Amino acid sequence: MRWAALPRAINAGKPLAMADLRAFLAGEGMGEVQTLLASGNAVFSCDEEDAGAIEARLQAAARSRLALDTDWFVRSHAELVSVTAANPFPDATIERPNRVLVLFHHAPVDPARLPVGYGGPERLHAIGRELFVDYPDGIGRSKLEPALNRAKLPPSTARNWNTLLKLVEATRAA
Repeated sequence: MRWAALPRAINAGKPLAMADLRAFLAGEGMGEVQTLLASGNAVFSCDEEDAGAIEARLQAAARSRLALDTDWFVRSHAELVSVTAANPFPDATIERPNRVLVLFHHAPVDPARLPVGYGGPERLHAIGRELFVDYPDGIGRSKLEPALNRAKLPPSTARNWNTLLKLVEATRAA
């Protein structure tokens, strides 16, 4: 089965060379390992069918072998395809795919915990374990990030729509 591993905050606070990430995953028995971009996106083959088990294994191994303490989010090709199919902002992903983020969580996102009335133009939509966010004016000056921090959502990692599409393609079985 093909999987994508999305460790949190790689090279955005937690340095890790992509060659080291590939070697780490291969050392953990993952096959056909490749990385995408320099932000910790990795795809691989693995016989394990439980994403949670893979996440726990990689988190523990990264802590001991790489001295890297971060959350790992793992999705199968089918799950990534489902995320793209559930896109609540098709207009935005066509017009500005780099400004639409998908935040990956371990458990379903409770829509009642999402910030409202914070004063920004962003659109948010939770579907299962993913939170879709459209940043029409860009991410840099958005007032949403502090509002999300105050909402105390569980840990997540974000990828923009362009990266998500690359992950879908990279996890496709050959």
